[in-house]
Amino acid sequence: MRTNILALDLGTTTGWALRLADDSLNHGFVHFKPQRFEGGGMRYLRFKRWLSELRLLAGEIHGVYFEEVRRHLGVDAAHVYGGLLATLTAWCEHQHIAYRGVPVGTIKRHATGRGQASKALVLDAMRALGHPVTDANEADALALLHWAIDEGDV
Repeated sequence: MRTNILALDLGTTTGWALRLADDSLNHGFVHFKPQRFEGGGMRYLRFKRWLSELRLLAGEIHGVYFEEVRRHLGVDAAHVYGGLLATLTAWCEHQHIAYRGVPVGTIKRHATGRGQASKALVLDAMRALGHPVTDANEADALALLHWAIDEGDV
């Protein structure tokens, strides 16, 4: 039986890809940059609301995969990633949805054959599969979704 699978590249600009049980693919990216006059926690509340809206539109989500980042270029990026990851895992637990992190190198190797591939190579690999992507975060989420479909166990 096919299941609805969500793949996420977490960040201020979050890439997402969703495979529905009918094998249709939906993908894109969404910005979670704080708005003017917002408190720091609003980014995470908007992310949680977006996850719930996506689940409602999908009907159900059976598994969530996220890009597991072990090293960030800056402290702010690490904090944003950690907050989004905490929000995501708590949301999944609350919804009884299985989730799994996948190392960046594993995703890149599956998509391009190289674990250290550049963002441009991943973008090109997703375009070669017929996905009209323009954002590297969206391409990363699609690459993760393809890995999950081929290798995953959620």
